[in-house]
Amino acid sequence: MVSTAVPSAAPARSKRAAVILSIAVAAAIAVNAAIAAVAVALGVPASYGPVTVPAYVSMTILGMVAGWVGWRVIARRAAHPRRALAIAVPVVLALSFVPDILLATLRFIPGTTVPAVIALALMHVATVAIAVPAYALASRQR
Repeated sequence: MVSTAVPSAAPARSKRAAVILSIAVAAAIAVNAAIAAVAVALGVPASYGPVTVPAYVSMTILGMVAGWVGWRVIARRAAHPRRALAIAVPVVLALSFVPDILLATLRFIPGTTVPAVIALALMHVATVAIAVPAYALASRQR
């Protein structure tokens, strides 16, 4: 029996999105590695937990996956997704600085310095700067 079903474009879109997002994650990790390296060169101890490879790689991946989930939820459910994303992205970025500010003031991780906290905040900005265009591109219908 010959199938008359038309193949769905969804798998191709999903694969395209996965490739785009994988490249974006790799780019964000590379940029965050550079930020960590500069921070260490400026005196942040290389053993300082948040600037170690396992920490920033895992947090970059987690942040980008969470961002993608949030992006898709807003894109699918908001009455005006562009407007909602234009508000949500800066709000979420601003909220991501709260742990950094708490870290700077409470120093609950041993070895915390102002340059270390600045490096972490820059990692948030870099990750968002890479993620948002990738999310937009991955969401685009072909």
